[in-house]
Amino acid sequence: MEEPTVLVYEDRKFSLAQLDDLADGMAAEMAGRGVKAGDRVALMSSNRPEFVVAVRAIWRLGAAVVLISPAYKHDEVAHALALTTPTLAVGDSPVLAGLLPMLSLDDPVASAQGSFPPPDPAAEAVLVFSSGTTGMPKAVRHTHASFGAAVRQWCDALQLSSTDRMQVLTPPSHILGVLNIMTALEVGAWVRLHRRFDIDRMLRHIETDRITVEMAVAPIALAIAQHQDLESFDLSSLRYIMWGATPVTPSVAETVTRRTGVGWVPAYGASELPVIACNPIESARLDSVGRPVPGVSIRVVSLETGLPLGMGETGEIQAQANSLMAGYLPEETNAEAFVDGWYRTGDVGYLDEGGWLRLTDRSKEMIKVKGFQVAPAEIEAVLHGHPGVVDCAVFGVPNPVSGEAVIAAVVRSDTTEAEELITLVGDRLASYKRPSRVVFVPDIPRLPSGKVLRRELKERYGRTSDK
Repeated sequence: MEEPTVLVYEDRKFSLAQLDDLADGMAAEMAGRGVKAGDRVALMSSNRPEFVVAVRAIWRLGAAVVLISPAYKHDEVAHALALTTPTLAVGDSPVLAGLLPMLSLDDPVASAQGSFPPPDPAAEAVLVFSSGTTGMPKAVRHTHASFGAAVRQWCDALQLSSTDRMQVLTPPSHILGVLNIMTALEVGAWVRLHRRFDIDRMLRHIETDRITVEMAVAPIALAIAQHQDLESFDLSSLRYIMWGATPVTPSVAETVTRRTGVGWVPAYGASELPVIACNPIESARLDSVGRPVPGVSIRVVSLETGLPLGMGETGEIQAQANSLMAGYLPEETNAEAFVDGWYRTGDVGYLDEGGWLRLTDRSKEMIKVKGFQVAPAEIEAVLHGHPGVVDCAVFGVPNPVSGEAVIAAVVRSDTTEAEELITLVGDRLASYKRPSRVVFVPDIPRLPSGKVLRRELKERYGRTSDK
C-alpha cells in the first residue's frame, strides 16, 4: 500500500517516510561536519521541501535550528549569527554562505535510514527572531518541550486531523509558518508548500487541491478581499480561514465572507508564546481573538501600576503556559519580558465577562496625546472603512504641545483627500484621536507576518509635528 502524501511542492510529492529518510541522510551529512547535540545550526532558506527536511535533520542530532528570514540582508544576518553563535549554516542564501560555512540545500540529499535518540525535552529546539518593530530583533528560544506543547495546542485549537488539507505561502522561518508545517506533519494532514505568495495561485489551489484550512495574515486577507474575480473560484472546500499575527480588520474579513460565504477563525499568539488564544471553530467572532486555549493562563494588569485588573478593564496582557519560550538572547533582555513569572506580551486589551479576550493595541505602539492613550488599531479600523483606502497604518510623532501627534499613512485607490479622512476619524472617534496629518504612500511596510513596521514609517514620514 502506497504511503499517503503529506507534503507537496510544485510537482514533487513526499510521504512522511520519505521526509524521514531524507532527514536521516541530511543528519548524517551534518554530523560529518561536526554538528552534535547541544549545538545550534543556522537555517536560511526559501520556501522549499528541503527546509522541512533540514529542520527535522537538525532535531535528529539533538541540535537547535536557528531560523533566519530569507528576506534578511547582510547586516541582519550577521546580527543573527553573532547573537546565536551557530556551528554550521544550512540554506540556499549566498548572504549566509558568505558569513558561515554552509551546507547548500541545492546539493542533492541522499536518503538514508539512521537511528537517533529522542532529543532531551529541556534542550533547545528552535530559535526564531522577534519582530524587531521597536529595536534590533531578539532571538526567542524554544525547547522541544515548549514547542511540542505549542504544536499540541495549535492542533486542538484548529481541530486539525489527517483529513485536512492546507497550504503554506508565508516564509516558514516565522513562528507561524514552522508551527503550521510541524502541526500538519504531526497529525498527518496534507500540505502544499508554495515558493512564494501569489493570490491567484493561492485561490486556484484552494479550488483544485480542495484545501480545508487556509491560513492568512493581514496582507493575504486584504488581497483576497480586493480580488476582482474572487467569486469565480470555488472555495467551498474551506472549513474556515484563520486570521493570525495581527488584529482582524472587520471590514476586510466581512468583505471576504460576503463574497465567498467562508467564515474566519481569529487566533492570537506570539513568537514567545505561539498559541495564546483562539476562537471556537463553530462560533468564531471578529471582535475577539477568542478565549485562552487550554494550558494558557492570562491576566490583565494596569499599564500604570502593574496591578491585576478585573473583567472588562483594559491593560497589558500577561500570560503563563508550558508552551512559553525558555527566554531571549541577549539574556539581559529577559528581565523586561517577565514579571512575577508572567510573560509580558506588550499587547493591550481586556477579558470580557464571557472570558473572551479583546486586543486594543500594542503598549509600545500606543500614542500618548495630551495624556490620553491612543490605539493606532482603533483609528486604522475607521480608515479601512473608507472605500478609497486600500491600506493604512497609524503612528505617533513628537509634538511640543500634545506630547505626540497622530499621523496616518494611507494607500489610496482614488483621489480621496486627506481632509476627508481626518474628518471621518473625527466624526467616529474622540477629537484627540484625529490624525493631525495624513500622508499618502505607495505601500505600507510590513513584516511577512503582516505586522506594520511603524518604526520605518516614522523614519520615512515622521517629521516632528507642530500641530
